Amino acid sequence: MNETLTIIVSIVVVLAVIGVLIPVFLRGRRSKEVYPTTRDANDPASNPMAGTGTLLEDRPGTIAPPMPGITSDEDVSVEDDLAGLQTLPAIETPAAVEGRLIRLRARLARSNNALGKGLLALLSRDNIDESVWDEIEETLLLADLGTAPTMELVDSLRARVRVLGSRDASHVQQMLREELVKLVDPTMDRSLNIERHADRPAVMMVVGVNGVGKTTTVGKLARVLVAENKDVLLGAADTFRAAAAEQLATWGQRVGVPTVKSDVDGADPASVAFEAVRAGIEQEVDVVMIDTAGRLQNKVGLMDELGKVKRVIEKQATVDEVLLVLDATTGQNGLAQAKVFADVVNITGIVLTKLDGSAKGGIVVAIQKTLGVPVKLVGLGEGADDLAPFDAADFVDALLN
Repeated sequence: MNETLTIIVSIVVVLAVIGVLIPVFLRGRRSKEVYPTTRDANDPASNPMAGTGTLLEDRPGTIAPPMPGITSDEDVSVEDDLAGLQTLPAIETPAAVEGRLIRLRARLARSNNALGKGLLALLSRDNIDESVWDEIEETLLLADLGTAPTMELVDSLRARVRVLGSRDASHVQQMLREELVKLVDPTMDRSLNIERHADRPAVMMVVGVNGVGKTTTVGKLARVLVAENKDVLLGAADTFRAAAAEQLATWGQRVGVPTVKSDVDGADPASVAFEAVRAGIEQEVDVVMIDTAGRLQNKVGLMDELGKVKRVIEKQATVDEVLLVLDATTGQNGLAQAKVFADVVNITGIVLTKLDGSAKGGIVVAIQKTLGVPVKLVGLGEGADDLAPFDAADFVDALLN
């Protein structure tokens, strides 16, 4: 009888201990759960700039906040706890670079082949006289090739046609292809400077005027880097355009990339950029990408502020890449923009967006000739994966296809 009583008492004690430990276990489990969804969270413990309005989106290891309506863990049943968890959005898998190149090349061939077809038709005539060469010049100028590159191309073609005297369509196409590839210049280094340094991440700034698609470009480029297994962090330094930071954070969420942003409209963009780089250094990411506000190239104050953003970033890390985003449909006006930005922030590469919406493919040559800076990326659509590395030979082949 005493043995039976002892066993019963032991069972009761064990059950009581288990009842006490269950809430503790649930609390510890929730505190360690990773929530990759994006949310704003003040982080004064790790943020030396707390109070400036700079926030850090959730990243692996961030403790999720208590769920609404819950005052203590002891008041929650297991069923209630599970029911209260938010549904997490699925992380997208970006398309591989090779697939994007094939799709974009086909799209470019469909939308920008007026230049190539027009030139081939002119050069295949039985009699190429001065009037034909005048038409060729006009075709190239209308394609935004620029005066100097146009004369260079025409002079080279004149010499080759005169010496060879060939009118064979395939031979003419080959000559035109060779001269166009030479103009686009396949020798330019179009690689992105995104290799992590020994003690810090690579830092990239994305700049340009209003409406060219900077934030979208940053989001799409983040996808490209994620597809290449890069660890990326985004900085939302466009603090003036309504919802720009949220737009960027949404792009990051889709591929599991965190975003540093501000909860204050009109906050100092240099502070946000500084905090983003600091967070990237602490988290040991590979690349920090800074999205900046669109600004008119003729507004001196705004351009000076852009220079300030770059100088503030460089207090803790060098800026390895400065990409200027240009709308290809603006043609020669894009050259004026490019010159001013190049003077302020030392551009290292060009991103041409909306190239599928314009037959002015010559702008690629004009920009490179004017700035001596390569076109590194092209955007050919509104899809999430419609951004790809620029290749001179592929570009010319698409024009002549």
